[in-house]
Order: sequence, then structure tokens, then C-alpha cells
Amino acid sequence: MRLDIVTIFPEYLEPLNVSLVGKARARGQLDVHIHDLRDFTYDRHNTVDDTPYGGGPGMVMKTEPWGDALDTVLADGYESGAHAPTLIVPTPSGRPFTQELAVELSERPWLIFTPARYEGIDRRVMDEYATRVPVQEVSIGDYVLAGGEAPVLVITEAVARLLPGVLGNAESHRDDSFAPGAMASLLEGPVYTKPPRWRDRDIPDVLLSGHHGRIARWRRDEALRRTTAHRPDLIRHCDPKAFDKKDREMLSILGWEPDPEGERHGRFWRRAEGVEE
Repeated sequence: MRLDIVTIFPEYLEPLNVSLVGKARARGQLDVHIHDLRDFTYDRHNTVDDTPYGGGPGMVMKTEPWGDALDTVLADGYESGAHAPTLIVPTPSGRPFTQELAVELSERPWLIFTPARYEGIDRRVMDEYATRVPVQEVSIGDYVLAGGEAPVLVITEAVARLLPGVLGNAESHRDDSFAPGAMASLLEGPVYTKPPRWRDRDIPDVLLSGHHGRIARWRRDEALRRTTAHRPDLIRHCDPKAFDKKDREMLSILGWEPDPEGERHGRFWRRAEGVEE
């Protein structure tokens, strides 16, 4: 996979040289190019922003530097043999970034990131490049940051760990929270390692049993327990078909039941009467 990142703060992206992403770069699994947007300005102050039309506080990033930078990145990528680029625009007004989207992006051969500052990039830039390449506006949460570089780091790490050979164990992400399949709408349960007793706290006996079926069931039950405690919204919107008989029994113990009236509202489960949140 090739990644291009255009930013006014290249130093902010130094974490891409460490941990799994750094190792993937060193092995050639991830080809990362970081471009300074100010290299595409032509005045002595290297200006990348201006006042917004219509008035209001803050500044808006200009079209010319972004246009020249993206033209250069695209030309270089095509000359280097890359193909099918996708433009990723980090913004609080974008599509929520989920594990499902991370999987989708991990299957793309070339991602170009446009982390903005100030009030954002002149809208015409995104409208222009949407006529050339797919554009994904992506939000990592319902909050506002000073710039888009932190979301780039988040998205890159989530995507890179899904690439073949990046994780030491290819099965490591199978049981992650939100992983496609059985864990698509669940949080992963607690995990334990040696020693078996620490400060008078023991690990659950089932994990020492060697019985893989019971261990798998315990992990599933703990995932249901944690999800109902921390993210009941996920349970409410889970299709009942996603759960087997044992899942339903555990959900019943945890105070949940199918909601026969909820489907038309996009929810499928409800708290049973008399059960406290």
C-alpha cells in the first residue's frame, strides 16, 4: 500500500516511523510519502490560508497550494506505478471511522490524506478532486481537533495492522472489537496473562481448563457483558439473527430481550422491564 500525506506539519507524523507502522515501512509493506504543503506556495510568507468569504472567525486553507500539491502527488504516484488512489479527508463532518471502514480502506492500494488546519480547506478542492478520484470524508469522533494530523495517525494505524504480514499473527485481529463477523457489533472482553495469581487476584478458572469450547463461550459471554455495560447502543441495534441460542440466553441474563416494535425504528433489542440500566 502507498500512503501520501500532505500537511503543514510534517514533524507531527514522526510516529509513523515507530511500532508496527514503522516496521511495515522498513519491510516495504507500506510506502509512505509525506509532503509539506508550504512547498507548494509561491509567496515569501508561504501562505496557505486566507479569510473566509461571507465573514466569520478563523481562516480557510487556500485552493492553489492544495491543488498544486495534489496534482504533484497524483502525477508522482502514477509514474511510480501506483493506481486507484482514494483521497481521505479527515473532518468532524465526515463519515464515522469504524472497523468496517478500516477493513474497506485496507483493501485500497493507495491512500492520499489531506489533514487540514484552521477552519478547513476551501470546498472547491474536494469538489474538484471528486471528479478524478474517490473521496472519503472521515471523522474519528464527535469532537473537534486543532488539525487533521492526529486522525491521519489513527486511520493509518487501524488500516496498516490489517495488511497481510504486518501483524506477527495473522489471526490477531479476528476477535478484535468490531471485527467483521461474529464480533461486528461487540466489544472484546477482558484478557489475562501470567502469573495466574497477582495480588490475590486469580484469573478465571475456565482459562486454565484447556477446554476450548468453554473458553470460547466464556469469551463470547464476556464480550456480551462488556458491550451491554459500556455500549448498550450497539446491542439495541443488533439484528437478532446475529446471536445464537447461547447468546440470547446470556442477553436475557443481562436483562435484554428482542424488541418486537423496534425494527421499524432501526433497533432490535430493549431492556427487559424491571432491569436497571
